[in-house]
Amino acid sequence: MSDPQHLETGAEETAPRRRIPLFALLPLVVFVALAGLFLFQLVLGRDPQTIPSALLDKPAPDMSLGPVEGLTQDGQPVPGFTGADLKGAVTVVNVFASWCVPCRQEHPMLEQLGKDDRVRLFGINYKDEPENARRFLGSLGNPYDRIGADDTGRAAIEWGVYGVPETYIVDAAGIIRFKYIGPLTPDSYRSVFMPQLEQVLSLPRN
Repeated sequence: MSDPQHLETGAEETAPRRRIPLFALLPLVVFVALAGLFLFQLVLGRDPQTIPSALLDKPAPDMSLGPVEGLTQDGQPVPGFTGADLKGAVTVVNVFASWCVPCRQEHPMLEQLGKDDRVRLFGINYKDEPENARRFLGSLGNPYDRIGADDTGRAAIEWGVYGVPETYIVDAAGIIRFKYIGPLTPDSYRSVFMPQLEQVLSLPRN
C-alpha cells in the first residue's frame, strides 16, 4: 500500500509553479530602460540637461493661456499669453510651480534675467493653485512680464516638458532655439544659458 504521506509529498513536487504575470514586470522594465538611457548619456559625456527636444528650431506651440487668477503686479493684473505673443522679440519661457523646490532654487537667476531689457520673460505656471502661485511670487518676487496658467498640464505637453522647471529661448520669429532642463544654477546660468541667449539675440530679425 502506498504511503499517503509519500503521495502527498509527490503531489506537491509535481504541482506547477505559479508564473509571475508579464504586466507585473513592466515597472521594472521601464526603470531599467530609463536607467540605461541615463547611463548612456553619461558614457557619451552628454549632460542630461541638454537632451534634444523635437521642438528645437520649430515654431513655439500656438496655444492660449489665461492669466493666473488674482495675480497682480504694481496694482495691474499680470496677463497670460498666446503663441502670437511670442513673436516680435526674443522671449524666455520658464515653466514653474509653487510646489517645485528646484524652482525656488533657480528663482534668483530669473530675477536677474527679468532685469535684462533685451528680452521678455514669460512664465507657464504648471498645475498650480492660483493662491499658491500668488503666495510663491509674493514671497520671492515676480520677474515675469506675462504668466500663463496651465491648470491641466496641456500646454506643458505641447511644449514637450520633461519636468519642472524647464526654460526655453524663443527668437523674435517665434522659433524655439534652446531648451534647458532642470533648475538654472549660478554656474549653468553663466556658462550655458547666457551664451545661448546671446547667440539668439545676435540673430537677424526677419
